[in-house]
Amino acid sequence: MTELEYQPVSFKDVLIEMKDIAELMVDLAYSAILFENKDIAHEVLNLEESMNQLVYQARIQSILGARRVDEAESMSGMLQVAEATEKISNSASEIATIILKNVKFPAKLRQALPEAEEVTIRVKVQENSQIDGKTLGEEKLQSTTGMRVIAIRRGVSWIYDPGRDTRILDGDILIAKGLEGGLPLFYEKAGITPRKVEEESEDAIVSDLDRAVSLIIEMKDQSELAVGLAYSSLLFDSREVADEVVALDSQMDDMRYKLDLWILEAAKRISNVEYLRGLLYMSSFAENISNAASSIVDVIRRDIEIPPVFRKIVRESDEIITKVSVGKDSSLQGKTLKEASLETVTGMVVLAINSKNRWKYQPGKNDIIHADDVIIAKGRRDGECRLHNLSGKIET
Repeated sequence: MTELEYQPVSFKDVLIEMKDIAELMVDLAYSAILFENKDIAHEVLNLEESMNQLVYQARIQSILGARRVDEAESMSGMLQVAEATEKISNSASEIATIILKNVKFPAKLRQALPEAEEVTIRVKVQENSQIDGKTLGEEKLQSTTGMRVIAIRRGVSWIYDPGRDTRILDGDILIAKGLEGGLPLFYEKAGITPRKVEEESEDAIVSDLDRAVSLIIEMKDQSELAVGLAYSSLLFDSREVADEVVALDSQMDDMRYKLDLWILEAAKRISNVEYLRGLLYMSSFAENISNAASSIVDVIRRDIEIPPVFRKIVRESDEIITKVSVGKDSSLQGKTLKEASLETVTGMVVLAINSKNRWKYQPGKNDIIHADDVIIAKGRRDGECRLHNLSGKIET
């Protein structure tokens, strides 16, 4: 284990890096499962070492930064957010560890992961394609397709969390994450035609294992939503959004109980139960992330003052969270989320919509956008600018 050493840095910069690393670790952990890749799992463990150093820095900074009782209370809230972020990274590290120990995951799970709310794909860049020779900054892939490149394999080497100056070359294998609506354009830019997946017949038998896998995908989506809403509640000082995170965490407990039952039922019909063990680890992974989100909003629910610096933490991280109000002349008015195609037009993922003073969390593709609706979304900064232009105004 790397020896920890204090370095004089700002608490804000430490928490920004912790948030970015934790989110990357979760994305890479799911990628390692999906593609059965131990190299990616090793990188998750490498990032865990970086996280350990940051947690140490956060604890020291919280002690040095408090001189009065009110400052100590505020710092305690920030430290609680840091510890919740650490919990997320620890969960990703546990997944990486079991992958390296050759714990098996059912093929049905890997087949179902692309059906999650945010999918993860692997694409080989073709020669003379639109992105061949371009940097990520030049192409702005996330804000134009909704897909964020989280890793690049070039020959036998890997580039993790590539930046805007990273150049894409033909033959590169891109691992990207985003909403399904952006896949056709992303494939087109990479110069490939995706294979059509045959749809399963409606009268196909749904087994206990199918139900378990489906529930894990739902848990994955819900845990990621909970984290996004948790940061949103602190950013916008919203007790209502914080309460929704706690409600999601409670639902997660119920889903875990149901999943355990289905896995036990499936074990009666499967000769090699080793493949079911991976499902149990996956459900624990999602539940731990949801619990961490609940720990984050506990700061709001206990009325601990959040210092203004927290806003800078969320706004200066790799993926920012924004809140926009839909103007009366907005082109979004009257459209469904599917028709608006915000994920492909802006690269922003919609977390919640407030319509007529009622919140709708994780809205569906058929939900209609109205004038004066408030949208909370996450994504890149250039995507926020596009969302701003479409909505007509932005809330700060």
